Amino acid sequence: MLGWAGALSGCIAEVGDTGARDELVGESQGALLGGNALSANALNLNALNLNALNLNGLSAQNLATIQDPGPNGTLAREFVRYATNCALSSAGSFDFSWTDSSGNMHHESYPGLLGVAPTWASGPLDELGQRMVSSCVAARVNYYQVPVVVSARSLRTPLKTLSSSRELIDYPDVEGAFWGNLFAAQPYLNACYNSATVNNSRAYQRDCAAGHLTSGDQVVECGVIRIAGPCDRVCQSLNGAGQYYPSCVDRPGQSTATTKEVVTTALP
Repeated sequence: MLGWAGALSGCIAEVGDTGARDELVGESQGALLGGNALSANALNLNALNLNALNLNGLSAQNLATIQDPGPNGTLAREFVRYATNCALSSAGSFDFSWTDSSGNMHHESYPGLLGVAPTWASGPLDELGQRMVSSCVAARVNYYQVPVVVSARSLRTPLKTLSSSRELIDYPDVEGAFWGNLFAAQPYLNACYNSATVNNSRAYQRDCAAGHLTSGDQVVECGVIRIAGPCDRVCQSLNGAGQYYPSCVDRPGQSTATTKEVVTTALP
């Protein structure tokens, strides 16, 4: 099993509580995400042997990691909580217990929400599931640790937003897209930004698509998420009905192959 490397600078995002979550679930089947706090350290690509991770049958090594009472366990649990929230629907959850250094037992129950890869409840993720969970987790990252409600959209169900959805009216400014595969032999994440809405994204303190802009106007990538530049250079044009990028170049600068497992985000 891979160990934890050093801390990564970058992003965090958060998930709302059950009440807030239920309020956000509507026509888009929970595509509005709000409430927030996932640290960049939890996206550390050496965090877990993710290929072996099965929410309904964790390997002994992975179970030991999420039960670790130290900082490694904290980060592992944080990642699994967000990954579960992305993968499973609201009907599912991942439950387990761990004991802290004082001997106190903690019973965890991580709820599902979006359902982008519900089969993870019963077996390892296939490649599509790996990519959708990775894209979803990346899309929920926030550099400043500031709670921001975003609209998450995709060509893939259940995030495929209909043109009649109120969500499209309330969240008209597409900020960018996220894609990649944290489960690959060489994990990677990418993001691109919508040039027309960069200022709006930064006003909402959502810098992960365009990169964090320092006081010296230097762009800092958002943790492990590589910034691929403007979306119109690496992605298919926005879908007119759902306002999402149907596909993007999977590894910009390395090949021309594309992926459809892309999560697009939008802001008010």
